[in-house]
Amino acid sequence: MKTNDQIANWAMDLQSLAQAGLRYGHDVFDRERYEEIRRIAGEMMSARTGIPEEKLKTLFLGDEGYQTPKIDTRAAIFKDNRILLVREKKIQEWSLPGGWNDYDQTTAQNCVKEAREEAGRIVEPIKIIAVQDRNHHNKPVIATNITKIFYLCKEISGKFTPNDETDACDYFNLDNLPKLSLGRNTKEQIAMCFDANNDPDWDTKFE
Repeated sequence: MKTNDQIANWAMDLQSLAQAGLRYGHDVFDRERYEEIRRIAGEMMSARTGIPEEKLKTLFLGDEGYQTPKIDTRAAIFKDNRILLVREKKIQEWSLPGGWNDYDQTTAQNCVKEAREEAGRIVEPIKIIAVQDRNHHNKPVIATNITKIFYLCKEISGKFTPNDETDACDYFNLDNLPKLSLGRNTKEQIAMCFDANNDPDWDTKFE
């Protein structure tokens, strides 16, 4: 996914080429060159974003094989036309229950798991609202490409209990949202979820 920052784009292109070369290249000298290209890409991204190089080693340079996006799932759960949000414990900002898709879970299974862990809710995914590229919609733009999948979910049961990730949970009207974690969800994304909940003929949005 291209950003408006050309230097960041170059760094991502170099990283992707180097990662593919390390996966498919066999010549030992070529692999050394790919390692060097990858190191330079990391230094470029660190200089451009201010992210420490040590953190970039896992965030930007830690993947293997052909480079693909990470997957993030989000559960849109409604009650009386209000949406359920959880407050992230560390940053005290609110988001739809969700997170990284575990390697052994389908996206729907992961959505159910995150709703249970973060909001204490047992849910059933009933519709995919949207599949979005994170850097097209959320700020700040980051080095790792992420595909976000929003599910409309039916709440079955459950009760919130504070946990390691979230310390509050509540339902909100669209015109009275709390401070959002914009890297996880924006007001526009939450409005999209309201639209999907109120439209029985909703078509999944994708790009």
